[in-house]
Amino acid sequence: MSVRGTRKLEIDEYEQGILINALNLLRNQQIREKRPTDPIDELIMKIIEHGPRNLMVAEKGAAYGYSR
Repeated sequence: MSVRGTRKLEIDEYEQGILINALNLLRNQQIREKRPTDPIDELIMKIIEHGPRNLMVAEKGAAYGYSR
């Protein structure tokens, strides 16, 4: 069952690695700028825990109360 405003994103292990590496680069930048990394840390953990092929992503704008 899909939550309204979300879609299942199927990715393979290689793509999962790309996401984690990109988020880690962003996390390192946040650390250099002395900014909080909690949201990035949580997202990295979700990607690791759910593994490839099981990620759910919100549709563009769904989190902000508007749609395309």
